[in-house]
Amino acid sequence: MRADGGLRQIELHRERVVLRRAVRGMRMAVSVRVSDFLGVALRGLDEGQMLALVHRDPSLTIPLCVSSDPEEIAAAWQTWSEVFALPQLSEERRDPAPRRRRHHAIRTRRPKFLVRRRPGDALNPLDVHRDEHEIIARD
Repeated sequence: MRADGGLRQIELHRERVVLRRAVRGMRMAVSVRVSDFLGVALRGLDEGQMLALVHRDPSLTIPLCVSSDPEEIAAAWQTWSEVFALPQLSEERRDPAPRRRRHHAIRTRRPKFLVRRRPGDALNPLDVHRDEHEIIARD
């Protein structure tokens, strides 16, 4: 949905999925491992049913097949599940998983006591000279 014109090019491989899209004129390719997907889900639509490769990020969920024939959907569901070695998921809606908490980048580079340490007084109030025209001492 976020792609320009709503168009994505999708390459499916057994080990990875590559999504090519443009967002605000910037072209990008997103490579996602198949093991990062939750499974192959069957979802009901108004005119039929749809199979989708479900990711926990809804923008990475990929539609695989749309049909109104229940036998065709069942066969395709089994086939896609076997090809990707992913479980078959039911139609229930899942909320996206919360974002993982990332550790602060500087924490791994600095010792803990330096991170906790309070900064010193950068400017001593005695060293600040206001309303002076010249700070240079002449001999």
